[in-house]
Amino acid sequence: MDIQLEKKKGLKPKHYGYIALGLLLLFAGWKMIFGNNATTFRTEKDKLSIAEVTQGKFDDYITINGTVAPISTIYMDAYEGGRVSEKLIEEGAMVKKGDIILKLENMSLYEQILASESNLALKQNDLRSTKLTFDSRQVEGKKSLANAEYELQRKKRNFEQNKELYADELISKEAFLISKEDYELSQKQYKIIKLQTEQDKKLRSTSLTGLDTDLERMKKTLSMVYERLDHLNVRAPADGQLGFLDAEIGQNIGKGQRIGQINVLTDFKIEATIDEHYIDRVKRDLTAILERNDKEYQLRLRKVYPEVRNGKFKVDLVFTADKPNTIRAGQTYNIKLQLGASSDALLLPRGSFFQSTGGQWIFVIDPSGDAAWKRPIKIGKQNSRYYEVLEGLQAGEKVITSSYDNFGEAERIVLK
Repeated sequence: MDIQLEKKKGLKPKHYGYIALGLLLLFAGWKMIFGNNATTFRTEKDKLSIAEVTQGKFDDYITINGTVAPISTIYMDAYEGGRVSEKLIEEGAMVKKGDIILKLENMSLYEQILASESNLALKQNDLRSTKLTFDSRQVEGKKSLANAEYELQRKKRNFEQNKELYADELISKEAFLISKEDYELSQKQYKIIKLQTEQDKKLRSTSLTGLDTDLERMKKTLSMVYERLDHLNVRAPADGQLGFLDAEIGQNIGKGQRIGQINVLTDFKIEATIDEHYIDRVKRDLTAILERNDKEYQLRLRKVYPEVRNGKFKVDLVFTADKPNTIRAGQTYNIKLQLGASSDALLLPRGSFFQSTGGQWIFVIDPSGDAAWKRPIKIGKQNSRYYEVLEGLQAGEKVITSSYDNFGEAERIVLK
């Protein structure tokens, strides 16, 4: 007889495989539904800078570094070239307008002066000779005119007498005609001499006027040459401090060469450079504050230079009231330049994260404090302490503000 064998109860080895496969599938499904696939970076919390987002007053200013400079600088260029013969004032000395700083020598200029003086003397002699000649001709002309007038009157009288005598048949016709012809000739000669005298008079007036004009022109030319001679003395163009002087005894200076500058110290300005990011917002007459020894000094932006170099542009600021007593050219100050009015805003403390993200996103720490998640944000204005948050954050949230260079592409930071 066959004996029926009872099946053994319990799990068989193949059942363990089915169970393991099922558990693996369940874990995978849970992971797909409830798990997080974000790239994770682990770091120590103490090595990070963490700040809290707050609601407060946003002061729309930037902090810039400025250097004190004289209110104006006057450059000295050589009017005339020459060799430096004397150096009377050294760099850094205070000067008055008109003080002689350098003396130059120029032999060719001396020769020009001698030549001009010689030409002027010749011109004066020519004018003197011409005047004498015209005066002599004028005298002779007057004599000739007087003689012609005398002859005209005498022959007119003779003609009139002969005319009456001829009418009475007391003289011959030939005698009458001779007296008539003499009278007519005398009239013509008088007109010619008179015309010549008038022409000589006009010629004298015109010629002497031209010679006088030439003489005056030569005198002015000589005067200008003398001025050039005076320009060999290099003088201070204004009161101030001799900033630099590029000249030594024996050195040859070219005409128009820059040889020094005068710093006008009646007032000061502050020269500063600003990042080109702010070029559209920086305008003339903006206000600024300089803090020195716990005291604030008001400034006004006087000039904005349009040229941008190496990502920065230059501005000049001037004091509107008091200035520090110890201010000196060359000193450097930190200045707060006000770009706009203060306003209520969500404030995010500045940090080096901005260099990595450009202000487009930030890591926000979750309430547990164990992790931080990447979140997009929008930043508006900024000053030396805060960014103005427009979107993406709320007051009270904490964020990582230190550099993100080591985080790579991570979207979650695990804090240990």
